[in-house]
Order: sequence, then structure tokens, then C-alpha cells
Amino acid sequence: MREIQILGTGCPKCEELLQRTEQAVKQLGIEYKLEKVEDIREIIKYGVVMTPALVVNGVVRVVGKVPSLEELKKMIWKS
Repeated sequence: MREIQILGTGCPKCEELLQRTEQAVKQLGIEYKLEKVEDIREIIKYGVVMTPALVVNGVVRVVGKVPSLEELKKMIWKS
């Protein structure tokens, strides 16, 4: 099972990353747990200073942008 966190304070790009990530994992057909982290103190613990960010199994994969659906699928699959 993949553990996925979307780090962001609720900006439009953060919401877009959340929706695109949900779409990616559904297309991959894998088991996952998805969490949205909005607390700035929790976000900083990951060393992230720009949002949105994607964390898969504890590893920061994307910071400050929303990757394409295909890029997300590759990142999630390889994690």
C-alpha cells in the first residue's frame, strides 16, 4: 500500500494536485492511503518551503508544481 500526502495550505494548485493524484492512483489500481496536510508546521517537517508538494511513502517527490497525470503515475508506481 502506498502512503501519499499532499502538502499544501489549500491553494488552487494544491487542490489540483490532490485531484490529479487521486485520479492517478485510481488509474493505477493500487491500494493507497491519501492524506491532505495543511498544517504549516507539519509541511516544514518534510523540508518543504514551497507548495504544493507530493510525498509518497515518506519521500518528497514534487515541490512547487503540479505534474502531469502520466508523471504522477510514474512517481507513485516507482515508490
